[in-house]
Amino acid sequence: MRTDLELKKYERELEVALNLARAAGSAILAEYEKPLRVEQKSHDDDVEPVTQADRIANELIVNGLKREFPADGILAEESVDTERRLRKSRVWMVDPLDGTNGFIDGNGDFAVQIGLVENGECVVAAVYLPLTRVLYRAIAGDGTWIERPQRAPERAHVSDRNTLAMMCLAASRSHRSPRMNTVVQQFGFKQEMQRGSVGIKVGLLVEQQCDVYIHLSPRTKQWDTCAPQLILTEAGGRLTDLFGRPLNYNVPDVNNRNGLVASNGKSHDLIIETLAPLLAEFGRKPA
Repeated sequence: MRTDLELKKYERELEVALNLARAAGSAILAEYEKPLRVEQKSHDDDVEPVTQADRIANELIVNGLKREFPADGILAEESVDTERRLRKSRVWMVDPLDGTNGFIDGNGDFAVQIGLVENGECVVAAVYLPLTRVLYRAIAGDGTWIERPQRAPERAHVSDRNTLAMMCLAASRSHRSPRMNTVVQQFGFKQEMQRGSVGIKVGLLVEQQCDVYIHLSPRTKQWDTCAPQLILTEAGGRLTDLFGRPLNYNVPDVNNRNGLVASNGKSHDLIIETLAPLLAEFGRKPA
């Protein structure tokens, strides 16, 4: 548990992150009903869509962070990454529009995600859902809080369900792979909610609508998981890779190559144990 002095240390950082997240959300919504210019970008062997809204929000957030914290490093999805950030003890991880496919499809599943890493540890997080104006915020050691329009902030806590078959799975909207079907069958999940964006799926966990989220793909990035991870852990949950190992931040490779497991924490070790033989069957080994 952090001391009051340590928590106050990050109050300004959190305030800036929240203001920038809301401002970026407004800028994104201004583009929501307009004709979209969808381009394709590539990173390694991964090809993803990008729109003008991604770039507008990215510029707004990055410029704001540079103005307020000029000594900090920044890793942002739509900015060129350099090794300069690796020499910084404090680095902001920015996903200006997590869930670009949801934005393009018009289904509302997109979020603004801003996290601060200090010495490799996530310490400040803001995840904002522009369409509903729901905001998740956290400082390490101070819990997770949910802000909704016209309501007082409420502290978030994950569920206490601990029987795997009774847990609700937060699943991706995109096409499910045969391997993920095998995982669902092995765990015996009977309930699931399909949503886009890592931040939104983690939101389902901290609001007790779901209990576990398993992402087999090696293609999420540090900016996808930084803020959501702190939001989840400060609400009592856990987030690791598929092998139960911690995620690494502000490292040269921006990819989370070993996938993700997010849970309410009650049976996280059992989830990892149950996954192990399936991963071996799939030929997956820790990268």
